[in-house]
Amino acid sequence: MKFGYEDLVVWDKAVDFACKIIKAVDAISTDRKHYRLLEQIESSSTSICMNLAEGKGRYSKKEFIQYCYIARGSLYETMTLLFVFKRMKWITESDYLEFESAGKEIASMIMGLVKSLKKP
Repeated sequence: MKFGYEDLVVWDKAVDFACKIIKAVDAISTDRKHYRLLEQIESSSTSICMNLAEGKGRYSKKEFIQYCYIARGSLYETMTLLFVFKRMKWITESDYLEFESAGKEIASMIMGLVKSLKKP
């Protein structure tokens, strides 16, 4: 038996995205006082796929759509943190551009999923 969210390509891409961010965070060497930011980006990035999964497990399309919007919000939070990390030189410009490309793809896929759920 599979969980319904496992069939969502966007969920799979969001899991990959979160794993890449966690690996990037592991490579960051910064003072202890910044651990909260590192924890926050791990939280927001994993929240994308978790909200897609939770939404898929709900009983109505309306609830699923709401969780898609929450996942999109978590993606935007993650992208903002990545921008801060780039400015702080914790990640390279090249890494940021890769994350940005993946983030845009995931955002587009989430909105495509929402549009498909809104169809009668």
